Amino acid sequence: MQDIPYDAYVQWVAEKAPASQFPTLLDIGCGTGVMLEKLLAKGYQAAGLDLSEEMLMIANERLNANGQQALLVCQSMDELEGFVDLDIITIPIDSINYLPEVEQVKETISRAFEALKSGGHLFFDVHSLFKMNEIFMDGPFTYDDGEITYLWDTEAGEAPHSVHHDMTFFVQAENDLFERFEEYHFQRTFPLETYVAMLEEVGFRSIEVTADFENEKPSEQSQRIFFHAVK
Repeated sequence: MQDIPYDAYVQWVAEKAPASQFPTLLDIGCGTGVMLEKLLAKGYQAAGLDLSEEMLMIANERLNANGQQALLVCQSMDELEGFVDLDIITIPIDSINYLPEVEQVKETISRAFEALKSGGHLFFDVHSLFKMNEIFMDGPFTYDDGEITYLWDTEAGEAPHSVHHDMTFFVQAENDLFERFEEYHFQRTFPLETYVAMLEEVGFRSIEVTADFENEKPSEQSQRIFFHAVK
């Protein structure tokens, strides 16, 4: 995640829905709180939601270290409940691609719609078809900075536009020894038009679609697609 331009993401949100006018925000898929920390610093009254208790613990430690506080909730995004009259919902950094079924994606968008106040903003991004079908298939990928090494294998999933990620990490511990652990991820994306249709069906309007952290229309080789919609 080192290469993710979180500041650009936060700026995108702030330009479309500044904290002075749209203060309350829920960051879905907040993970270890990197973007949540930046949103709070930007002036938003932000809360975080994630399915991983371990990541939320790290997020809480991160915020406390900076003298920040935020409500952190462990919940699946397609079961979102307990939030009403929000100004903004963000689902950043391809978090929504962890939902394997189109019905789950639609349910997430529907629940986000219900949690927003009229005039509220939804921001999310997804991997493009090109990234799923082409870029990820160029694996395996490797990384080594002397302290952390990983081997990242990918293979196409059974469902269209899906990928299995098998990752093995070696992390430097004491006495120059390395601790090994493994992670498995599954992601799936859908055509751009499918996301737009779901947004429209649940009632969102003013839907804007851009790509790759640029205010430009997606192309056939765009890797990350961004959606901004208003209730």
